Amino acid sequence: MISVCILTKNASQTLAKTLDSVQNFSEVVLLDNGSTDDTLAIAKHYPNVRIETSSFIGFGPLRNYAATFAKNDWILALDSDEIISPLLAKEISDLQLSSNCVYAIPRRNFYNGKWIRGCGWHPDRVIRIYHKNQTNYGNAQVHESVDASNMKVVRLKNPLIHTPYLSTSDFLSKMQHYTTLFAEQNKGKKNGSLGKALMHALFALLKSYIFKGGVLDGKEGLII
Repeated sequence: MISVCILTKNASQTLAKTLDSVQNFSEVVLLDNGSTDDTLAIAKHYPNVRIETSSFIGFGPLRNYAATFAKNDWILALDSDEIISPLLAKEISDLQLSSNCVYAIPRRNFYNGKWIRGCGWHPDRVIRIYHKNQTNYGNAQVHESVDASNMKVVRLKNPLIHTPYLSTSDFLSKMQHYTTLFAEQNKGKKNGSLGKALMHALFALLKSYIFKGGVLDGKEGLII
């Protein structure tokens, strides 16, 4: 049996579709860190959802904290803007799970209604199914990931649908939040300057828009 663990904060615009896609799982742990919109009201409509709350302690620690509430040892970690496709749900239900394995899912990232295949957004494979007594998430504040050292990575075939940004303003707001967390995480470890910032910005533009094919994604590729 697999428990789904979802982190939320003000996810009312995307949460219903996420929870609709996991209704066949017996347990969904929703760990909320301070929603002020209708997130919790939406979650209460789903009988398989268990609501827990926490202050924000970083994405990695939050993932691990959510797993402590799960009744099952196998965890499927989701974001509140991700949807399990029907084919992926079937593939997961058919898995012969092995505790020395972690399971990586291909993710299709959408922006402004378009599947983005450039900008380094595709292919995007994320480890999301793991045995909580064998491994867990690292303690990263942002860009957290499951520790796959000494584990066999099994690649699933069917996609997870991801709509991370609902608008350009949402995009910029999340980027601001993530960069602040990254700066806090690397305080005292990395040095910065205006020159470095400008060089990194130029390199990021060339890498994402030109070398990684963002130009082929049209207006959305340019915005990204």
